[in-house]
Amino acid sequence: MVEYISVALIDGNNLFRQGLRALFIDQSFQIVIESSSVKQALSAVSSTPPMQLILIDPNGLDVPAKAIRIFKDACPDARLVLLTDTLDGEALTNAIDAGADGFLMKDISRDVLLQSLRLVMMGEKVFPSHLAALLISGRLYGKDDQMPAFRRGVSKREGQILRCLLVGDSNKLIARHLSITEATVKVHLKSLLRKIGATNRTQAAIWGLNNGFADGDGGARADQVVVSGI
Repeated sequence: MVEYISVALIDGNNLFRQGLRALFIDQSFQIVIESSSVKQALSAVSSTPPMQLILIDPNGLDVPAKAIRIFKDACPDARLVLLTDTLDGEALTNAIDAGADGFLMKDISRDVLLQSLRLVMMGEKVFPSHLAALLISGRLYGKDDQMPAFRRGVSKREGQILRCLLVGDSNKLIARHLSITEATVKVHLKSLLRKIGATNRTQAAIWGLNNGFADGDGGARADQVVVSGI
């Protein structure tokens, strides 16, 4: 018997919800809760078994980050992904801080969507290349004086580790790629986080994107940026 990943889908477009339900047929995802509003979805979530994946269209939400926190409190073990057709830099940055596990654009292909959701369920954080471009250009941060100081004394080895974080490598894979021990990776990672003022791998990867570490060898993949789960 196939085990399905239970999904709560919150989207104001009925046609899109029907389309996604049809897309998930014969796949490992099953939409258990379908709603056009956060309030309705929360009511349904409270009366059903715990959801494993929550998909939300942030358009129409006054404060997407607030909705994310509400769902994270209601379903602490669920992964949460924003499905959107527009990129609001400030809203998405706030959503990252609120705990979103991924951002996916509605114009991506069926295969990329399914692959990305499977990565999220494996503990990865997935972002679209559109968001990576905004992060690299600094447009998500608004004023130039709000952007982090460039590189902040990051060493060559720390830079290599940062690039590995951008493509979702675990400490074990980083150690193998750089021919060092996992313990050494942890030491460099701790130093890196301290230097750039980040508290976790996701924040470090976002900082790396904004400071040019996606360029060159080991940079971000063309179609998506994958950050290892925290």
